[in-house]
Amino acid sequence: MANILIADDSAAETALISRVVTDLGHRSFTVTNGNECLEKADQLRPDLILLDVVMPELDGFNTCRRLRKNPLTANIPVVMVTSKNGESDQFWAERQGANGYVTKPFDANHLGATIQRFVG
Repeated sequence: MANILIADDSAAETALISRVVTDLGHRSFTVTNGNECLEKADQLRPDLILLDVVMPELDGFNTCRRLRKNPLTANIPVVMVTSKNGESDQFWAERQGANGYVTKPFDANHLGATIQRFVG
């Protein structure tokens, strides 16, 4: 059972993602912005972070970059789960250190397979 941190400011999206995580037998922890994500990741050291791009206070791109710069969180896999579906968005996510990219609206099976790729 893996601990998975979900960072998304939409309660509806968080609920959908959490359901996929728990249906796979993992534990989900949720935060609503990038600053909370950084703090929770530092405390929890999750096995995987599912990170939205468009969030208040600190967006997902900057959050990912800061996670990579912190020695305590640098090696935690990060998958962006976002409505930003342009090629440049995916390119930028990879440049910030994201390990995967899933666009919304997502297919639950695809998201589940992506999660399993990182936490087995």
